[in-house]
Amino acid sequence: MDSLELVKAKILLKLARRRNWGGSHTAFDNLKKGFKPRDHEFVGRAADGLIRENFLFKKPTGYGLHVSLNHEKAHEIKAKIKELLGVTID
Repeated sequence: MDSLELVKAKILLKLARRRNWGGSHTAFDNLKKGFKPRDHEFVGRAADGLIRENFLFKKPTGYGLHVSLNHEKAHEIKAKIKELLGVTID
């Protein structure tokens, strides 16, 4: 399995568990927290890929970029998490 895809799924899981859907967002820089140091290089690329795939919304703020999950893609996000990580999100 591709490491970048695993990191994408872990980012989605992290945000889903924190309930960062739509208007609830978190700092882009906080996405790397909780990942092993060897995965830090992939987190930025993975998050950028999730933004391009429209799984994440960008929210520019005066104190940095924030991101949240696209609630319109909730079914796809949950399916991707289950497929790659074997975790079910309610």
